[in-house]
Amino acid sequence: MSLLVVGLSHRSAPVSVLERASLSADAQTKLLQDTVAAEPATEAAVLATCNRIELYADVDKFHAGVAELSTLLAQHSGVGLDELTPYLYVHYEDRAVHHLFSVACGLDSMVVGEGQILGQIKDSLALAQELHSAGRLLNDLFQQALRVGKRAHSETGIDRAGQSLVTFGLEQLAAGGDVLEWAAGRTALVIGAGSMSSLAAATLARAGVTEIVVANRTFERAERLVHILTEGDDTAVTARAVEMDAVRDELTRADVVVSCTGATGLVLTADMVAQAVEGRTGAPAAEIADTARTAGATRTAVPAKPPLPSAGGDENCPLDLAAAQPGFSVMGEAAVAGMDAATLEQHAAWAGGGTAQFERSRELGGGTGDRRGSRSPEADADLISALAATAATVGRIPERRKPEPVAERPAPFFFLLDLAMPRDIDAAVHRLAGVRLVDIESLAEASADAPMAADVDQVRRIVSDEVAAFGAAQRAAHITPTVIALRTMAADVVAGEIARLDGRLPDLDERQRGEIRQAVHRVVDKLLHAPTVRVKQLAAEPGGAGYADALRTLFDLDPETVAAVSRAEDSTDEKDRPA
Repeated sequence: MSLLVVGLSHRSAPVSVLERASLSADAQTKLLQDTVAAEPATEAAVLATCNRIELYADVDKFHAGVAELSTLLAQHSGVGLDELTPYLYVHYEDRAVHHLFSVACGLDSMVVGEGQILGQIKDSLALAQELHSAGRLLNDLFQQALRVGKRAHSETGIDRAGQSLVTFGLEQLAAGGDVLEWAAGRTALVIGAGSMSSLAAATLARAGVTEIVVANRTFERAERLVHILTEGDDTAVTARAVEMDAVRDELTRADVVVSCTGATGLVLTADMVAQAVEGRTGAPAAEIADTARTAGATRTAVPAKPPLPSAGGDENCPLDLAAAQPGFSVMGEAAVAGMDAATLEQHAAWAGGGTAQFERSRELGGGTGDRRGSRSPEADADLISALAATAATVGRIPERRKPEPVAERPAPFFFLLDLAMPRDIDAAVHRLAGVRLVDIESLAEASADAPMAADVDQVRRIVSDEVAAFGAAQRAAHITPTVIALRTMAADVVAGEIARLDGRLPDLDERQRGEIRQAVHRVVDKLLHAPTVRVKQLAAEPGGAGYADALRTLFDLDPETVAAVSRAEDSTDEKDRPA
């Protein structure tokens, strides 16, 4: 059997796909049950966070395993297999171990070095144990991953390379300023009472907000979180719990909103946030124009005095010459920006046909236009023809004009942090004046530019060493049942020979029989000691899996006896495993 992982994360898929592929708790349970019921897999565990969905399995066939796990992920995520496949990654055996250990250390997190992933790996293992879908391999793997992650955080400064997603999100809300100064005196609304929301509430309390309001669908969980926030004697924050129905009213009182629920739809719509802004300011919420959409919507439309001379007659020109402003070249790049291929060809023909007329106009003192220095009309016509040829290939010429000035966005007074996947807060909130929204997508963009700490290299070395050690331990464990079966067979041979000796030498007393028995056992142990120790060492090396088969063949060991030893060890491990 071999370890296989199939998954997608913020590194392989856009946020829109991760949102749609996210798995609820029930979906994770059903996915594990269906995976172990499938033919290629005997063990399974799922690691599902806001930034990744990964299915781990112990499979006996690689290609069949990849196909089955990919199909199961598509079925339970609700995203079609054809659409999901381009975003999936596959890791096998040692590469799969390396991947999980890197994830546990925070190397693969959106915010490098964050430690929250360790709790999520622990939860994944607990679910697999509860459903009995994790056997020896995945139990060993996930438990070792937790130890490796803890080692990385304790032996290196990986924590300095990043922080929790919550802390990073608050820094983005503070626009790079000091979070303590930004949070001081503010009122916060936390929507949700799970692990991420609890971390957000605790972080806000430490940052210095004066009040935290917790809203959750299960009111008792909100109350429990409030109790945790206020139970310490040194806490200066006040906190209270509210029902989800009260969120709309609480929005008008809050300065900061953090939302992380398991809802499949939006928790805060753009209209709800706009109403909250209006409730705070007393005026309807204004929208900031989407300059990316409007910058190229219109060409220059300033009346020209005097009008530019035509080149080949206005009736054949695709431009609105009456709307051209002084200094605008009807045959330059700005004139053709955004034209399709057919329009460009029409413009090139018109410009080429009117060159002489344009030059005559200049001699008579007409408008000169922007001739781009000493460039001739013929050069402009050639340029337009070249642009037309380009457009025929790529379909359209990009804008080359100077962008329109962007209106300055007013300083925000309402801050929203959306840590949910799929999103809790409507992305349209970005357009509301006075509102700053930070979500998973914007965090991914910001974290891409975050500097990496030197400690990351040290953590990578730890991961590599731990992967090698884990592989060696697994290969050595693979041969252990065979070695035990060999020693059991040897003990049976000794017992049989001693019994035969008793029949042939009945006059031996008990002391003599004991001496003979011990001597035979010593001989057998000495003969087996060096080979069994050496075969364990060889089996622990890469490519050493074949030594177990060789040992079984050389000593004609019964495969069922070896399998029985393996089952007995698995049963012992199950009993010794902590609940």
